[in-house]
Amino acid sequence: MKIFCEQLNPHACKTYLVGIEGSPEVAFIDPVIEHVNDYADLVKKRGLKVSKVIDTHSHADHISGGASLKDMLGCDYVMHTLAPSQCANFRVQDGFEWKLFNKIPIRILYTPGHTKDSMSLVFPDRVFTGDALFLDDGGAGRDDLPGGDPGEHWETLQKLLALPENLVVYPAHDYRNRTPSRLKQQKKTNPHLKPRTKQEFINYINDLKLGPADWMKNVLKANYACAHDPKAAWIPADAPACEVKGTLEPNANQLQVSSLPPKILKQKMEGKEDLVLLDVREADELVGPLGHLPGIVHMPIAGLAAKLAELEKYKGKEIVTVCRSGGRATTAAQILGLAGFPKVEVLAGGMLAWREEERVQGMKDRGQGAKGSRVQG
Repeated sequence: MKIFCEQLNPHACKTYLVGIEGSPEVAFIDPVIEHVNDYADLVKKRGLKVSKVIDTHSHADHISGGASLKDMLGCDYVMHTLAPSQCANFRVQDGFEWKLFNKIPIRILYTPGHTKDSMSLVFPDRVFTGDALFLDDGGAGRDDLPGGDPGEHWETLQKLLALPENLVVYPAHDYRNRTPSRLKQQKKTNPHLKPRTKQEFINYINDLKLGPADWMKNVLKANYACAHDPKAAWIPADAPACEVKGTLEPNANQLQVSSLPPKILKQKMEGKEDLVLLDVREADELVGPLGHLPGIVHMPIAGLAAKLAELEKYKGKEIVTVCRSGGRATTAAQILGLAGFPKVEVLAGGMLAWREEERVQGMKDRGQGAKGSRVQG
């Protein structure tokens, strides 16, 4: 019996299709609502039957596809007994064991800290950790959302540390294209797994500087209500929202990146300086209302770390990373900095700021001052 596991999404939220090779029965783990039609088309084309859709916890940075897939495919929707979701019909708790497809033994490990309903799925050869543990310098999910508790998260990490070291860790998020690796490796590379007392860990978490999270509360409410609409809650496009910022400890000095105001970048471009404009947005964003700068090198952030070799020819040049508002571009600049690229800057404010600068300058040129409506994001 050989288990297969396929990651389906092109972005930081990870959805896994799992099953047994040669068997038509499969399950989804942590599906995202934007892709439910793609998931359904995929299983139809492959002649597969979905028996379970599993959410490892109540997600705060995206609308889950669990409720929609349950209705579309007639499968069970699995969550922890503490999950506030109104539509999960298959409830599990710590220590619950069952055989997925009557063949794969799975054990539920209650892993709170990020949320009260967080659970990990322990397979014979891997563990799906949700946001309880990310990969390498990604640390783990933040603990400052409703139901989050750093003390409980410390206890969760002790449970994970006690698992067999040969289990491969599959998280619900990854913002830097890291590769799933064994728990043994994570003990060496993940800062959350450093030996600490419970109080030391609580202090460590409380000292981290996290970004704003108010919008995430609305996403949680939408998931509690089993929303079927991808726009049920506003979600910013750029931020690595669930990842605990501040855990990138190795070579941290290289992660400090410079910002380049749109006006200065425009001057450099007009002066025909030898620049590389690296746009890390998705392809459909390039043809959207914000457009793109001329002569860009396009490489979406999700695949950047795996394609650094393609950028080696630009290593001696000044590279300016670009996205919608600056979040993804900053991440890209950090990745390049750690890879040894000596001069990397971020377009401050991204394409939103660039278009706004164009608008203001255009009105000045027409002698109308800088009044008028702003570019809407």
